[in-house]
Amino acid sequence: MEFTKLANALKALGDPTRLKIIALLNMRDWCVCEFVPIFGISQPSISKHMSRLKSENLVTEQRKGQWVVYSLNRKQFEEIGYSLHHLPDFSDDIRKLERQGLLVKCE
Repeated sequence: MEFTKLANALKALGDPTRLKIIALLNMRDWCVCEFVPIFGISQPSISKHMSRLKSENLVTEQRKGQWVVYSLNRKQFEEIGYSLHHLPDFSDDIRKLERQGLLVKCE
């Protein structure tokens, strides 16, 4: 991989919000609206973070009706040599939000 491409990917991962997004996407695919209660920031702000990750080819998107569902581009992580195994697991946090009725899947 080209040095500049690697540097740009690592810069995109250097933001704590984007890194947490990557950790969550490592668990499953997500819609932007699902991230709003997790991060407590606006949907446009999350979309901006997603755009940055997408521009570095770290995530992919797929339209499902009116929703855009994001996934990790695992191949890109392999190419840059970034291990996803060391990312934190937010399963407990997700279950807590689901029990509180704050996290609803976009479908």
